[in-house]
Amino acid sequence: MSAKKKSLTLYGWLSITAAMSTIALKTYAYLLTDSVGLLSDALESIINLVAAIIMLFVLHIAAQPPDEKHPYGHEKIEYFSSGAEGVMILLAAISIGMTAWERLLSPQPLQQLDLGIGISIIASVINFVVAKILIRAGKKYRSLPLESDGKHLMTDVWTTVGILLAIGAIMLANAIPASVNFAQKFGFEWEILDPIIAIFVALNIVLAGLQLIRRTIAGLMDVALPIEEQAQIITVLEEFSASQGITYHAFRTRCSGTQRFVSAHILVPGNWTVQRGHDLVEEIEQKLNAIFEHIDIDTHLEPIEDPASWEHLHSRA
Repeated sequence: MSAKKKSLTLYGWLSITAAMSTIALKTYAYLLTDSVGLLSDALESIINLVAAIIMLFVLHIAAQPPDEKHPYGHEKIEYFSSGAEGVMILLAAISIGMTAWERLLSPQPLQQLDLGIGISIIASVINFVVAKILIRAGKKYRSLPLESDGKHLMTDVWTTVGILLAIGAIMLANAIPASVNFAQKFGFEWEILDPIIAIFVALNIVLAGLQLIRRTIAGLMDVALPIEEQAQIITVLEEFSASQGITYHAFRTRCSGTQRFVSAHILVPGNWTVQRGHDLVEEIEQKLNAIFEHIDIDTHLEPIEDPASWEHLHSRA
């Protein structure tokens, strides 16, 4: 097993362990308090666990080397991971919204809020630490599943913070003597904040799920490399154009998971030898490989004087 694959696998197991821990803690907090807000938090943690399991499987497949059936590698499966996670997030949001609506119509008193809040804070700290680790690792390894899972966990953290603020407000309001509690005098029940915050949680989860699905679709549609990375590649090509008297066109890029793909037609003087043209292309590829990891460069050498060489001029970046 390569060092990178081993590292990605360890991060996958870290996410699974964190999800199992937070499910246990948040479920216990819900059973103690009977808070629908904490129930929604626990349901989202179950989605985290399923997503982490899918992520671990996807990371294993994506790390496989190219083969006869998959000559460009297996990295594109990473987009299925983020897409599946996006769909599951939307399903969780629907479930949370339905439960919260029922409780909104029929508010219930909450129990042992202080203990429930303390347990949820512990779960939130676990998610925060693991989310930071996964996001950093996802950017380092250009791994969409790791980064998506980390961002999902970070969304979970802010979800928990919002829920705990609402529950804390309920606990403080209930501690106010009835003689000075103006809200109760007017018939306002503070417990209604519990399902209201759960509905906001559901809406926030919907946005997170839609963002993941949109990112998945972009990846499956062979979206180009980021503008900043394209600019770096073009800078290298322009340097060789200025120093070697050559030019290029039909410049295209795309990304598939962690892998970058670049193609371009390199136009050189027709009186160059094959060896000289080959050496130039090798220099270009070596310089780009020094700048980027996980880059596949496909160049096509053409004589600059031949009109047929310019048929793809419209494709130039």
